Amino acid sequence: MDKSIVELLKKGGFVMYARHGQATVGVDQLNLNFQDCSTQRNLSEVGRREAIYFGQLLRYLEIPISSPIVVSPFCRTIETAQLAFPYAYIQIDPLGYEIYKLGGNIPSVEKTNIVSNLQSVLERTPPQGMNQVIIAHSFPEGVGLGGISNMGLVIVKPKGPGNGYEIKKKLTIEDLGSS
Repeated sequence: MDKSIVELLKKGGFVMYARHGQATVGVDQLNLNFQDCSTQRNLSEVGRREAIYFGQLLRYLEIPISSPIVVSPFCRTIETAQLAFPYAYIQIDPLGYEIYKLGGNIPSVEKTNIVSNLQSVLERTPPQGMNQVIIAHSFPEGVGLGGISNMGLVIVKPKGPGNGYEIKKKLTIEDLGSS
């Protein structure tokens, strides 16, 4: 990874939006139930290793992470957070499910509302000297943060409520590990 990005992250002030680790093949069931992981795609063994590696890398690079770790309500995002940050408080945010729905066939007004809600989250500055981690889903190309690889990371610089945000860098798990 680019050393200048690591130095920026060490100073804090960023939202680190990560996609969950690799999931099993298939689709989430129509009777999707957040309390029943058998109705969802879950992390594969590779995805579990990616999640552990992701957390180890951030600790190795000494990147300060604020609590809580914000996750989508899916089992795969919760497990990713638990494996990456075993001692952190994890907070489930329904916006993660909204982001997941962007990949489906939903009315354009709903898409606009979801992207607007995402923007208000990404505009919020984390506590001084810290970075906020959000673990959720990829986006359709050209929407929100766009496509994100498994355990990929989008580094976002919030500009404060109502002022937008700037995407500083998009990284794959391999990019992160090459620093």
